[in-house]
Amino acid sequence: MASRTLSQKEQDIQMMLAADVHLGTKNCDFQMERYVYKRRTDVILIGILVVILSCYENSYLNSPSSFVNVLKLKLKIDDCIIQAQSGEVLRGIYIINLGKTWEKLQLAARVIVAIENPQDIIVQSARPYGQRAVLKFAQYTGAHPIAGRHTPGTFTNQLQTSFSEPRLLILTDPRTDHQPIKESALGNIPTIAFCDTDSPMRYVDIGIPANNKGKLSIGCLYWMLARMVLQMRGTIPSGRKWEVMVDLFFYRDPEEAKEQEEEEAPVAPDFGAVPDYGAMVPNDQWAAAEQWVPDAAPAPVISPPVPGVEGTAAQASDGWDVAAPPPEDAAAVTPVVPSGWEAVPPAAPTGWE
Repeated sequence: MASRTLSQKEQDIQMMLAADVHLGTKNCDFQMERYVYKRRTDVILIGILVVILSCYENSYLNSPSSFVNVLKLKLKIDDCIIQAQSGEVLRGIYIINLGKTWEKLQLAARVIVAIENPQDIIVQSARPYGQRAVLKFAQYTGAHPIAGRHTPGTFTNQLQTSFSEPRLLILTDPRTDHQPIKESALGNIPTIAFCDTDSPMRYVDIGIPANNKGKLSIGCLYWMLARMVLQMRGTIPSGRKWEVMVDLFFYRDPEEAKEQEEEEAPVAPDFGAVPDYGAMVPNDQWAAAEQWVPDAAPAPVISPPVPGVEGTAAQASDGWDVAAPPPEDAAAVTPVVPSGWEAVPPAAPTGWE
């Protein structure tokens, strides 16, 4: 029997399951109860505590302080077992309904596409796990990103250089990004936010129920929202797969990224290595072919004599012309006039020497 091809919605829900988008917290806001599928029962914690207790008993029973810790842990396990037997099962985290998450993503994408100028949309994340996803989302959709701390007064103080009046605000966590939510409420700016089960829903117009604390879930949500926006704009055909990988939206630890770059970098040759001259064997006998032969001097170029001109045939060995001395004319010799500074003749002997 041939396997049935999954629809786009089913593929998206499978991806959200793999990224832990459905995992909530142990607390639930009253406005988020409509998006909760159920609450997980954590009876398995009792088995974990039993294993920890056995490790304590086997390893640290001889120490008095460890023995007290073992007794406290054993009493806690007994209380858990009593609660489980009486029907009061340990309550765990809330599970989010991913069907409603996908519908809210579609609604948010329609709102984003309805804005003509993408630069009027601000996507913001103060949480480090969402900063790379925010930048990538803005790169592919054309929105304006704000990754990092929000400057108070960005949406309300017109004297600031960073003042802006967006038509739509997209946030990662309403609890962390509480300041831009308050300013958007004062400026009548519609707000879209990813809300966990314990997130406050005040001043949030469209809340997308999802896990906004995991780096995989945040990257998956922004990638999915960007793909839906591009599909509704017509940039990507609806039935074709988006060539951009979801890994580009995930948070990367700077130390891990640096180590990976160092491992992938090619090894540079060691030019500073000192050669071992002691290993060379001296050889005083040079071969006949290796004897040094001085370069032969080039033959002087002799130019033909020119009639009427003296000294043109004399050439130096290096090819430079030697100027002939001018002829001496006795009549042209100027007589030397004594100037009085000549050497004084020796004085005559006076007999006193």
